[in-house]
Amino acid sequence: MWNMNCGHRGSWSLTLLLLCTLTPLVTSQTCPPGDYVSETGICCNKCSPGFKLVRECNATGHRSSCVVCPKEQYTDQMNYVKNCRSCIRCKDSDNKEQESPCEKHRNRVCRCKEGFYKSMIDSETFDCLKCKICGSEETVKQTCSPEKNTQCACKENYYRHNKKCEPCKACSPECRHLCPEPTKPATLTTTKEGTGPELLKIMAVCAAPVLVLLILVTVVTYVATKRSTKKKLRRPSSDPRSISQDSCKQVLIVDEEPCSEHSVQAVALVPESEQESCKLPDCVPLEVNIPDLIYAVLDLVPVQQVKQLVRTLGVRDTEIEQAEMDHRGCREAHYQMLRAWAERGPPGGRGGRGRVVCRPQLEGLLEQLRRIHLGRAAEELGTKYGLA
Repeated sequence: MWNMNCGHRGSWSLTLLLLCTLTPLVTSQTCPPGDYVSETGICCNKCSPGFKLVRECNATGHRSSCVVCPKEQYTDQMNYVKNCRSCIRCKDSDNKEQESPCEKHRNRVCRCKEGFYKSMIDSETFDCLKCKICGSEETVKQTCSPEKNTQCACKENYYRHNKKCEPCKACSPECRHLCPEPTKPATLTTTKEGTGPELLKIMAVCAAPVLVLLILVTVVTYVATKRSTKKKLRRPSSDPRSISQDSCKQVLIVDEEPCSEHSVQAVALVPESEQESCKLPDCVPLEVNIPDLIYAVLDLVPVQQVKQLVRTLGVRDTEIEQAEMDHRGCREAHYQMLRAWAERGPPGGRGGRGRVVCRPQLEGLLEQLRRIHLGRAAEELGTKYGLA
């Protein structure tokens, strides 16, 4: 058997020495914009929109082999995929007609026929529904278009009740023209004999609602203050110095199955030797659900800055592009990019165990948010997870 060590002596020594020296350079190289690292570690060019990859380049400086997409198929961006996407069809049975044809570099665009409007199912899929026809007691407020349904309003002297327009028959907020003119309040007249008892009755009637309101306000204030005090007493301190070393020896891992009457959440002890990504004194055993964390980030970070954020978090361009190719929806693609960061763990660590994310990784996320001028998002996340 040949000895494959870099120090092997003989006719292969010089070749092996060069390979051992150059291998780190190949694996760690950064490709120029528009290229990608192939499976063999070589920077290859991507195919243009309207083309697909047939064969990767086999040496630096060589070109990949790309061919044009077949009929009724397309690619709309630079890529290195081996299959083009199929163009959608505008089916007459779905009340759709073609707005622009399928081309090798873009998908076919459909629209609703006249008399139908678009009802979105998701960001790319829609149904064509029949336009609404206003009733005899209604007027057209907005005509039907391919994008919006007809909007109807009740005629004058009609009001809407149970989704129908009913004629005004009595005084109401919708039929104010039938309400009588306001009259002046009658002056209270009393006799000398009835002044005392009548005045006491009026005062009692007026004071009763005020007294009841004061009692309700007092009770509500007391209950709210009591609950707030309990929450403050139960809330753990966010000061890292208040966390004992023993507390960092345990990491709570949430069971994948939801709790029921016959099940409880599993609590696992993780040996200190395996807690490389959760070192004292920065470790705080948090039960962080990774999907919830990712969706919280997506709700706070503008769509156009998500890619900038994940790049600063260490997600590679190949992972970003793969997420965009695998998921046509923008939000799902961004979710996969953040998931790649979350499962990788903090720098120097080995990633979270189960659904646990340690404090260093969360602090790194907040730091990068501040660097790209998203301090408000960092503040809200820090408050949510006790790092503010």
